[in-house]
Amino acid sequence: MAAPVTTARYARWDGVGAPFRLVTTALGEPGPGEVLVAVDLATVCGSDLHTTRGHRSSPVPGVLGHEQVGRVVATAPGLRHVDGAPVRTGDRIVFSVAASCGECRRCRRGIPQKCTDLHKYGHAPLDEARPLTGGFATHCLLAPGTATVVVPDAVPDEVAAPASCATATVAAVLDAAGSPGPGARVLVTGAGMLGVTAAAMASRAGAEVVVADPHADRRDRARRFGAADTVGTPPERAFDVALELSGAPAAVRACLDALDVGGTAVLAGSVSPGPAVGLDPERLVRGLHTVVGVHNYAPRHLAAAVAFLVAEHTRFPFAELTGGPWSLDALDDAFAAAGAPGAAPRQAVRP
Repeated sequence: MAAPVTTARYARWDGVGAPFRLVTTALGEPGPGEVLVAVDLATVCGSDLHTTRGHRSSPVPGVLGHEQVGRVVATAPGLRHVDGAPVRTGDRIVFSVAASCGECRRCRRGIPQKCTDLHKYGHAPLDEARPLTGGFATHCLLAPGTATVVVPDAVPDEVAAPASCATATVAAVLDAAGSPGPGARVLVTGAGMLGVTAAAMASRAGAEVVVADPHADRRDRARRFGAADTVGTPPERAFDVALELSGAPAAVRACLDALDVGGTAVLAGSVSPGPAVGLDPERLVRGLHTVVGVHNYAPRHLAAAVAFLVAEHTRFPFAELTGGPWSLDALDDAFAAAGAPGAAPRQAVRP
């Protein structure tokens, strides 16, 4: 019998321009409401890149990473997954990007992702006594109020890990858009990880999806994910739904302008500071338009993301969206590869 693991390693981030530094720490038992997970694979998200480049604020020092898949190695008693099944040692899971209290005014309103006492993985200040708060580590200690979903072994690690952020966010975006289905005309701006995932989800639901992206290679990728048409710039036609997933101000403007009467625009790409975009209130009023912002997601969206990947990961080439894998010791190289021109939307890191 192998000796029990008593230590963990995590990648400490010390700010813009500083290399990651691997630190060894003692591996304790989970407390009330907590779950200890051994990370099998984590992926470098766009927000991780934005953080290391100084484009978004994040506590320093810290442990980055919030897209990962792993196995439960220890758990407090009485905990349950999103579907109500008990959390058990050995479960292969993904977990929500944030932990919520479940009791504050926002949680009671159904937006736990904006809990007033939110704990976000990969975005927490480093506590050297309890440092396992991000995905770029051998283990992560899940706080009370973290949503967990079991992932079948048939779904590859590199496909499952992004469910914790990208796929679940897209599930929330489509939910906010009214779950467009057969007959719906859907515009998606941006063919990165979120954009092609949105194309796959919406097209599988029966919608006609047009993806706009200035890069030809990304447009080619979007067609493999179910886009009926791809364009360099959004076409001048009326859409029932416009999903803005790039963060580009011009794309935001294009989504607002592309709506048919009764149309809905969902903005989810603008997660970094940028210039304001004008809104024509008369057009919004006369057009019966709805404009919704989506940031992160609720537990049900994580469950929907996993269910979609379980059903469709062999239909769409999700595995192609991830490069690597890199070792945790080569995390700086993984981040450099993630930011390289023409790189896969995600780079995988194995502890």
